[in-house]
Amino acid sequence: MSLSQDPLSSQFAPDGPDRFPGWRNLPRRGRGLSLRTLVILRWMAIVGQSATIAVAVLYFHFDLPLWGCLAAIAASVAMNLNATARLKRSDGSLPDGRMTAAHLGFDILQLSILLGLTGGLQNPFCLLLVAPVTVAAASLPGRQAALMGLLVLAATVSLFFVSLPLPWQAGTELNLPPLYRFGVGLALVTGVIFTSAYAWRVAADAEKLELALATTQDVLQREQRLAALGGLAAAAAHELGTPLATIQVVARELLRASPRDGPAAEDAALILQQAERCRDILKRLSQQPEEGQPAFAEVGLKALLEEVVEPHRGFDLDFEVSVRTASGEKAPRVRRLPEVVHGLSTLVENAADFANGKVRVRALVDAGFIEIEVVDDGPGFPADILPRLGEPYVTSRPQGKARRALAAQIAASVTAAAPGRKTKKNAKPDPQPETIAPSQGGMGLGFFIARTLLERTGGKVFVGPGDGGPSPAKGQARGARVAVRWSRPALEVSS
Repeated sequence: MSLSQDPLSSQFAPDGPDRFPGWRNLPRRGRGLSLRTLVILRWMAIVGQSATIAVAVLYFHFDLPLWGCLAAIAASVAMNLNATARLKRSDGSLPDGRMTAAHLGFDILQLSILLGLTGGLQNPFCLLLVAPVTVAAASLPGRQAALMGLLVLAATVSLFFVSLPLPWQAGTELNLPPLYRFGVGLALVTGVIFTSAYAWRVAADAEKLELALATTQDVLQREQRLAALGGLAAAAAHELGTPLATIQVVARELLRASPRDGPAAEDAALILQQAERCRDILKRLSQQPEEGQPAFAEVGLKALLEEVVEPHRGFDLDFEVSVRTASGEKAPRVRRLPEVVHGLSTLVENAADFANGKVRVRALVDAGFIEIEVVDDGPGFPADILPRLGEPYVTSRPQGKARRALAAQIAASVTAAAPGRKTKKNAKPDPQPETIAPSQGGMGLGFFIARTLLERTGGKVFVGPGDGGPSPAKGQARGARVAVRWSRPALEVSS
C-alpha cells in the first residue's frame, strides 16, 4: 500500500530516474531573514562587544589594542546604519536570502578581526563563530549555508596562525601551547558542523511540516466549499421563489384572458408548466439536510463505503465491501463528513495502487465503536517506513515511475492508432508498457493528509500487516492494513 497520494505530486516529482534529492535540490527554504531582523541582531552584537571591551579595559585593566577593536565595532555600526537607511526606503519585513548571506558573511569577518586582535583561538569568545553559521543553516539554502561554514573554517585556520597575544593583566603574559590552540580550533570546527547540521535538520523538518499542514488545510477547505454548495443552492432557491411566483400569477392571468385554442394560450400554458418545473427544482435545492438530503448530511454505513470505493473500481481489482455488526443488528447511519470521505478515499486509493488483485473494505460495528479497515494483498508496508508512517513526505512510491509508464502507454496508444504505418512481417512486437493506475507516484503527503483529516473527526488510525501477517508464508503477500476507529457517538447519527 502506498503512503501518499495528492494532486501536487506531478508538480514536484523528479523528471527521470537519474535525479536524486541531493543536497543541491533538497526541499529547502530560500527566504533568508528580513533586513529588520538582521539589524536587530547586529545591534545586539554591537552592544555585547562594546560591553565586553569596556569591562576588559576598565575593570580588569587588560592591555587591549583599543583603537583597532573600536574600529572593528565602528565598521559594524556603519553597516547597521546603512541597513537602517535601506530599511526606511523599502519593506524590510520581506526576507531576502542573498542579503542575509551578505550580512552574515560580514558578521563573520568582523568577529574574526576582533578575535584576531584579542588572542585568536586563545580567546574564549571564539565560540561565537558558531552563531552566524547556525543562523545560516536554519534560514538559507544549502549553497549559501555551506559558504558561511567554509568562511568560518577559513577564519579558524587564520586565527590559529595569525593573531595578537591574548590580553592579560599588566605585568603578566599568558601563552597557551599550540596543541591547546589546535584543540580549541578543532572543537570550534566540530561545534560548527554539529550545530549547523542540527539546525539544518530541524528547520527542514519544520518547513516540510508547515507545507504539509498548509496542503491539508487547502484540501479541507476544498471539501468544505463543496459541502457549502448545498447552502448556497438553498439561499438561491429562496431568493428565486418570489419572482417565480409572480411569473406563475401572470401566466395564469394570460391563460384565462386568451382564447382557449389560440397560440397565446399555448404559450401561457407552456410558461406555467416550465415555472412549475422550476419550482420543483428549487424545492429540491432548498431542502435542508435533515429534510431528506442524505448526500449532504447522513448516509448508511454501507453506502458510505460504496461511495469511497466506487471511483477506484475498474482496474482489474476485486473490491470486497462489507459491514459487520454485533448480534446482527442493523447497520447504523453515519454522518457524511467531508474529512471522512476524503480520508477514506485516499486510503482506498493507496490500497488499489499496491494491491495484487484484491482490496477489502470492511466496517465493524460494536457497542461502543465503529471501525473501518482497508486491507490489500500487496507487498505491505516496508519495515523502514512503518515506524515513520503518518509523517509528511514519507512514501514508498517509486519516484517518476508513473510519469514514465504513463508516457509509454500514451506512446503505444498513438502508435497503434496511427493510420498507414507499415510493419515488417517478421518484426518482433514491441514490449507492452507497464499498465499502472494514473495515481502512482507522490510526494508522501497523501497518508499524512488522510490521517490528519480522520483524526480531526475523532478517529484513531492504526496500521499494520494485512492478511499475510508480519511473517507471511513463502509465495504469500504480506499485505497492508489500515484501520480507523471512532466512538459511535462521534460518527453515528442519533435516531
